[in-house]
Amino acid sequence: MTSTSRLPAWARPQEMLDLVRLAVPVALSRASFMLMSLTDAVILARYAPGELPYVLNGWLPIGVVMGFGMGLMIGVQVLTAELSGAGKARETGRIFRRGLVVAFIYGVVATALCIVIARPLLGWVGFDDGLADATTTVTHILAYGFLAHMLSMCCSSYLEALRRPNIVTAISMVAVVVNLIFALILVPQYGAEGVAWGTTGSRVFMAALLLLAAIVLTPALKASATPPAGEFRRQNTVGIGTGVANIAEWGSFNLTFVIATLVSLDAGTIYGLTVQMMGVIFMIYVGLGTATSVRVAEHVGRADRKGVQNASRLGVAASSLLGLGLALLLFLLREPIAVVWLNASEETSAGAHLAPTLAAMLAAAAFVTVFDGLQGVGSMALRAQGVIWTPTAIHVGSYVFVMLPLCWWLALPQGMGVWGVFIGVAIASVLAGSAQVAALEWQAARGVRRATLARLA
Repeated sequence: MTSTSRLPAWARPQEMLDLVRLAVPVALSRASFMLMSLTDAVILARYAPGELPYVLNGWLPIGVVMGFGMGLMIGVQVLTAELSGAGKARETGRIFRRGLVVAFIYGVVATALCIVIARPLLGWVGFDDGLADATTTVTHILAYGFLAHMLSMCCSSYLEALRRPNIVTAISMVAVVVNLIFALILVPQYGAEGVAWGTTGSRVFMAALLLLAAIVLTPALKASATPPAGEFRRQNTVGIGTGVANIAEWGSFNLTFVIATLVSLDAGTIYGLTVQMMGVIFMIYVGLGTATSVRVAEHVGRADRKGVQNASRLGVAASSLLGLGLALLLFLLREPIAVVWLNASEETSAGAHLAPTLAAMLAAAAFVTVFDGLQGVGSMALRAQGVIWTPTAIHVGSYVFVMLPLCWWLALPQGMGVWGVFIGVAIASVLAGSAQVAALEWQAARGVRRATLARLA
């Protein structure tokens, strides 16, 4: 008992247990998105490795609008958690319904936009006609599932903020299995297009189940009290700020796929598979960041500034420890992963010659993912406190103004190829992770000082 009392408040067992209970199912549900992409990439790499760049680059316009759309839904999560923390969970239906309307409108507009700009955009970045046409077809198919994805994100954010993450996890994992079945059936015959149709079908399936769960199991459709003035504006401000940051991060990462593909198709395949693995790990961090964000917002709803600081610090500490463990695991498994993904145990495999380079890049990626996690958790904890534009500025600066120019310069003018792209990503990730954690600690400490001065006054 004595040793427990000497621990910092944020490191006490009950606090850690609360974080784990929320973070684990959220992490699994968020990882499901990247598990789908990773499954698709591995199956395509085994059957038609030359078509993998079609899918990776097919996400170029969709990744940008998807990042902004997922950011929009953060407002649903933050405001729902605040109301729930204040003991007003039954009033959260209005937050969900607004979010659903925003998700629907944005989903329709963004789908149309992706279909219209896909081919001109790919021509502009320098793809030849054959590569651009094949990639455009994939983009169009993926775009058909974007509305379903937006509706899913609205439901997921709402359910998780009400501490019902297990429902989201169960539905997400079922969708991963559905996507795998689609891929195994369609990819051998249709290649990259089969991957795209499988992704779209699984997203529609998941959206239908999540909508049903939200309607049946939560106060989603219950009448709410009259909202305070400016609530809808604040909901969207949180969402728009996060969306801008996601555009900077996701859009920039999608452009690095383009740079790697301009080096060569083999470079695009190696880099794409590496980033897919980083993406799976990052979605675990998104789960941890979401859990941290919910806990921080609950303390904000209770006007508990010390609780906000403790919840933030626990999130960062957990991210650091988890990151080191995941990095070690990836480093140790780098060679078996490369062999299995590229079917390199068979000398006749089309991708066998890429396995050594992929294994080396996975080892380097293990280090980078630690900082990738810190920037994700730090930025989400900041937004839960109403700090919107500081984490956004860090994302834009790190990914748009540091990563993209570095990746291009190192890979092409300096002739470093795919390693030049990865070094640019690594530098930007270290910068973003360090800056987000510093900003989070400064903000949390400032909030505690203000609360202390207010009590003394």
